[in-house]
Amino acid sequence: MNSHYNQNHSREEIDQILDRIQNCIRNGRYTISLNEHRQENIDFINEYNLSSKRQKEILLNINTEDFCHSLQNTKKGYEYETLYVFSKNISLLDIYGNKENVDIYTKFNIIKQNNGDFTVVISLHKLNKPIAFLFR
Repeated sequence: MNSHYNQNHSREEIDQILDRIQNCIRNGRYTISLNEHRQENIDFINEYNLSSKRQKEILLNINTEDFCHSLQNTKKGYEYETLYVFSKNISLLDIYGNKENVDIYTKFNIIKQNNGDFTVVISLHKLNKPIAFLFR
């Protein structure tokens, strides 16, 4: 495993982190990165024709057992941020209507703001490399 990946977390800690993330999602205080640096997210959403509602459902169905690791953001100026990675197997229909079980990779950033937390979904796409789960 990459030396930057941190699996030194308790189940309770990840329960609390996931609760913060999903509270943001439930309350519309989140965004999914869909810029030119996040083409994998755009392609994934298009490949499975995922509506905003379905994207939200996927994110709200992630659980603590899906946690893999945290890591420090390496982007210049954002090194103080901790990112949280989860992976989940879900059933999706591709654009041709074929049902497929897909391992998805999600990476979250929780940003503290004066009026509460805001979550950035940095990654929402197919898993593209082996991953280790902390609680499985």
